[in-house]
Amino acid sequence: MTKLANKVAIITGGASGVGNGIAKAFVKEGAKVVIVDYNKEAGERAIAELQEISPDSIFIHADLADFQTLSPIISHTAFTFGQIDILVNNAQASRVKPFEELTPEDLEMPFKTGFFPTFYLMQHALPYLKKTKGHIINFASGAGITGDLNQAAYAAAKEAVRGLSRVAANEFGPYGVKVNVICPFANSPGVQMWAEHMPEHFQETLSKIPMRRVGDVEQDIGRAVVFFASQDSDYITGQTLMVDGGGCRL
Repeated sequence: MTKLANKVAIITGGASGVGNGIAKAFVKEGAKVVIVDYNKEAGERAIAELQEISPDSIFIHADLADFQTLSPIISHTAFTFGQIDILVNNAQASRVKPFEELTPEDLEMPFKTGFFPTFYLMQHALPYLKKTKGHIINFASGAGITGDLNQAAYAAAKEAVRGLSRVAANEFGPYGVKVNVICPFANSPGVQMWAEHMPEHFQETLSKIPMRRVGDVEQDIGRAVVFFASQDSDYITGQTLMVDGGGCRL
């Protein structure tokens, strides 16, 4: 399968969970992948596995909350491969707390690790994406659309990403650069922890999903991102795709 043959893709949070599922789907479609992650050990394990399929793929160890690291991610990728075709902004950290208990640090965390890195990486990558008429895929969440309990900071940051993406789609469209959003429900470490520590709430949520299962990070989420990163979606921009088994409808 070669939907992404000779394409260069940057994936944040690519060492585990959804990001790693996307990376696996990408290399199987012929892409050269740059995974960016805070966890050095996990990143080194992940890239070793990816390089069995795509030897040119690389790992960049970076803390996205340190904004000084963001421009070098883009420049290093461009220097290494000579081009950038795809940017996937997946990484984000947050805390689950009731609204009344949120501290300024809690509120800032998902913006510092998710929203602001998404903005700056898009800005730094744009000159390269203009040359390739590339694709940006940003990650939001159904939590922001439905207003899930105890997710105020996370939901706010994710909805900010959606607003940013719509504006970017309008501004980048004349250059042929596409910007779309995916809201997943997947078997990530965070969802696994939720199922373990709050089994009743998890099962209640699962019962409301028409397909009655949690999505696979590679086969369900990764394949959807492959679509948004390929020429199959060249006339789609500014859209949000719910890849969640029908749990949330826009």
